[in-house]
Amino acid sequence: MSTSKFSLGSENQAVARSATVISLATFASRILGFIRDVVIARLFGVYLYAQAFVIAFRIPNLFRDFVGEGASNAAVVPVLSEYNLKRSKQEFWELANILLNLLLVILSVITILGIIFSPLIVRIIAPGFIAFPEKLEATIRLNRIIFPYILLIGLAAYAMAILNSLKNFTVSAFAPCLLNIAIIICALFFGEGIKGLATGILLGGLLQLVVQVPVLYKKGFHFKFIFDFNHPGLIQVRRLMLPRLASSSIYQLNNFVDSIFGSLIAIVGDGGVAVLYFAYRLIQFPIGIFSNALAQAILPTLSTQVLEDNQDNLKVTLSWGLRAVFFAMLPASAVFMVLAHPLVSVLFGGGRFDFNSGILTSNALFFYSIGLSAYGGTKILQSCFFALKDTATPAKIAFLALIMNIVFNAILMFPLKIGGLALATSISGIITFLLLFFILSKRLGGFGERRIFSSFLRILAASFCMAAVCFLVNRALNLGWALFCGALSYIVFCFLFGVAELKEFVHWLALKNLRQSLWSNRRK
Repeated sequence: MSTSKFSLGSENQAVARSATVISLATFASRILGFIRDVVIARLFGVYLYAQAFVIAFRIPNLFRDFVGEGASNAAVVPVLSEYNLKRSKQEFWELANILLNLLLVILSVITILGIIFSPLIVRIIAPGFIAFPEKLEATIRLNRIIFPYILLIGLAAYAMAILNSLKNFTVSAFAPCLLNIAIIICALFFGEGIKGLATGILLGGLLQLVVQVPVLYKKGFHFKFIFDFNHPGLIQVRRLMLPRLASSSIYQLNNFVDSIFGSLIAIVGDGGVAVLYFAYRLIQFPIGIFSNALAQAILPTLSTQVLEDNQDNLKVTLSWGLRAVFFAMLPASAVFMVLAHPLVSVLFGGGRFDFNSGILTSNALFFYSIGLSAYGGTKILQSCFFALKDTATPAKIAFLALIMNIVFNAILMFPLKIGGLALATSISGIITFLLLFFILSKRLGGFGERRIFSSFLRILAASFCMAAVCFLVNRALNLGWALFCGALSYIVFCFLFGVAELKEFVHWLALKNLRQSLWSNRRK
C-alpha cells in the first residue's frame, strides 16, 4: 500500500489527540450546560418560561446549523482543508475572506427577517401555544430579542471552520463554554423572566466569536472586502452546501415536528416541549463529549485520506471511529435506561421542577436512550460522506427519517404521550444509521463490517451486564454508588467478553501506542 506504516499511525494519532482536546472542551461545556439547565429547570420548571425558552432558542439554532456549524463541517472544512494542503496561503486566505463577506450578508438578512416575522414563525413551530396568549407572547418577545444570536454564532462557526481546516481545535472547542457561563450568570442575576435568558444568549454568542479572533489573526487572517462569486473554491463550497442545507433543514424540521407535537397539550400534556428539551440535553451529553468531538476531529483527516491513491487508510479510520463510538455510547445508553428517574431527580429536581416534571422527563429520557448509539454512529458516517464530498446522500436519508419521525410521532404519542415522541426519534435515528452504513459499505467495498459487528455484540453484552449492576446497586445503595460500580463493572465485563476496544480506548485517552494498534487493525 502506498501509505507507510508511520504515516497511518501519525494521522490517526493526530485525530485522537484532536478528539481528546475537543472531548475535554465538550465535557467542560456539557457540565456548564447541565448547570445552565439545572438553573433554568429550578427557576422555571417545565412550564411557561421554560417552554418559551426552548421554542425561541430553537429557531436561531435552526439557522445556525444552516449557515454555521453544520454547513462548515459539510462544505467549508473539506474545501479549505484541500486549499490548505494543495494551494498557497494567499489562495487559502483569499477564499476565507470571500466566504466571510458572503456569510456576513446572508446572516444579516436572516437576522432582520427573523425579527420581523417572529410572530408568524412561533405560531408555525408551536401551534399549541396559540391557545395560551401569555405563553405565546413571551415566546415571541424572547425570540425577537435573541435573533441577533444567529449573526454572532454564524461568524463564530465560520471562525471554527477556518481553525479546524488548519487542524487547530483548542480555542474553538472551548468557545461554547462561554455561552453557558453567560446564560448561567445572567439567569441567576436577573431571576425569573426572559430578560436574563435573552441577555445571556446574546452575550454568550458574542464571546464565542471574540475569543477566536486573536487566534485567526495569529494564523495569518486579515480581513478584506472581496466578493468573487465565480471563485472556484466558492463554487465548490456552494455545490457541497446546497445538499447540506437540505439535510440540515430536514434535521431541524425533525426538531420542529417534535415541538409541534409536544405543544399539543390536549394529547401529550402540559410542558411537553420543555420535557423533551431536558431529556434530550442529557442524551446530548455523551454525544457531545465523544461522538461529536470524534466526528469533528476525524473530518479533516478523512478529507485528506480521500485524496490518496487508495482508500485503505480511510476505511481503517472509519472502522476505528465507529467501534470507538459503540464503546462509549452503548454503556451510556444502558445507564440512562436503568437510572433514568434517579438521574433526572438528582440533576434537575428542586425549585419549580416538581415530581411530575421528573416523571415525564425520565420517561422521555428512557425512550431517547434506545437510539443513542445510532445518533453517535451517524455522526461518524456523515463525516465520511462529507469527506467524500457527498452531501446529497445524507440529505436524502434525512428526508426519509423526517417522514418516518412524523409517522411514528402521530402513532406513538397517543399510547405513550411524551415518551412516544422520544421513541419515534430513536426509531427513525436507528433506521437512518443503518441506511447510511449499508450505502457507505457498498460504496467503499467494505470497511471491516464483520469486525465492527463482532465488536458491537461484545460491547452490548458488557453493557447489558453493567446495566444489571447499576440497577441492583441503585436499589441497595444510591445513584452515586450505582454509577461508580457500573463504571468498574463495565471494564471488568469488557475484559471478560474480550472487547478489544478497551485497550485501544485506554491508549486513545493516554495518547500512547495508538499507531501500533491501528496498524495491527489494518493488517487484520
